[in-house]
Amino acid sequence: MVKVIASSLRKGNVVDMDGRLYVVLNASNFHPGKGVPTTSADLRRISDGVKVSERWKTTDQVERATVDEREYDFLYEDGEGYHFMEPQTYDQIVVSADVMGDSKVYLQEGMRCYVKTHEGVAIALDVPQKITVEITETEPVLKGQTASSSYKPAMTDIGVRVMVPGHIDAGTRIVIHTDDNSYVERAKD
Repeated sequence: MVKVIASSLRKGNVVDMDGRLYVVLNASNFHPGKGVPTTSADLRRISDGVKVSERWKTTDQVERATVDEREYDFLYEDGEGYHFMEPQTYDQIVVSADVMGDSKVYLQEGMRCYVKTHEGVAIALDVPQKITVEITETEPVLKGQTASSSYKPAMTDIGVRVMVPGHIDAGTRIVIHTDDNSYVERAKD
């Protein structure tokens, strides 16, 4: 464990409080005109997924857990969970559905992800920021709409709804941001 000041906490950090691990969902520092500056953080307890909020003075010491973060390739999903393989050593790790969270819809076979582990147990997972998906259905373009400002709803092959420009039709492959499901560009493949 490493002690750090509370104001240095960032999203994705793992902290140890009272012998339990928590992942930081978001952290913000508040500096009032008078009084003591504080750091507020929303945390998720890794063991059971319970969300809590904490507040510290910005100079308070917080124990940050040492987390191993490595690249893994997604293999498959079964009743045990989501199976990943480390590409250099071929070691495999299983990530539970609650650790996967909302990221599971983005998983594609062979996708390279970052898995964070603590003492050999998966505690968090990051999928790529941009992925390529195919449009399965979308509304037809209305005559007279301008392509520059008009977006229309569309459904992707992974079941995620996105807003796309008018020239995108069903069967088109596009790139989306996994943070907010926003359209980036038409796929170049």
